[in-house]
Amino acid sequence: MPNETWQPPPVLLTVDLVILTLRSSALHILLIRRGIDPFQGQWALPGGFIADAGEDVFDAACRELQEEAGLDAGDLHLEQLGAYAHPDRDPRGRIVSVAYLAIAPRLPEPEAGTDASAAAWHPVEEFASGRSPLAFDHHRILRDGLERARSKLEHTALATAFCGETFTLTELQRVYEAVWGFELDPRNFYRKVQAVPGFLTAVGLDRRPTKGRPARLFRAGPLRVLRPPMMRPLPLIRSENRR
Repeated sequence: MPNETWQPPPVLLTVDLVILTLRSSALHILLIRRGIDPFQGQWALPGGFIADAGEDVFDAACRELQEEAGLDAGDLHLEQLGAYAHPDRDPRGRIVSVAYLAIAPRLPEPEAGTDASAAAWHPVEEFASGRSPLAFDHHRILRDGLERARSKLEHTALATAFCGETFTLTELQRVYEAVWGFELDPRNFYRKVQAVPGFLTAVGLDRRPTKGRPARLFRAGPLRVLRPPMMRPLPLIRSENRR
């Protein structure tokens, strides 16, 4: 016979948001300073509890984005990143978080609200490296979101969304460098970009006065999935000299 004394375990559900943008040619993450316990005063990802049993998880992510940062989900590309459910991730009890990733160019200054005492953009590496603390398990969520963003630049035309309507290959290269976190060889980058049919469309020359030759201008082409992909270069591995 079924165990009539069994009760479902008490599990609460939250959403967390990894929101990335480029500011001054550097990748930044949106963080809020918690105004309540636990982790009062620490920086954290925007997020919060599902409002009620009838609220969809995606709708909760959109609501928290507006309430805690004053940003409209309609201005962002918002996608589910993953679920985080380690039993000890939240000191308040068994709380599962569904994380979302948002990547968009030229996002405005955020506005703190509800249980956030402040909201601000920060350079990603300051927190992804672990040098600066984050509440809960938000370091892990941030690193996962950063890796997803870097992968999206490999396989999609997302990088062009961070440029203007027309741009040079140097400007596009700076986007890849900011998100991937290291410098690229210009000649190799130009060769790889122009080897993907439909990725970019040439529109003429940059007529702005410069000391050198005018650069070619491009706009985003019709391609959305890159074939072949723009793979990140492998890191150099130094080996000891053989005797």
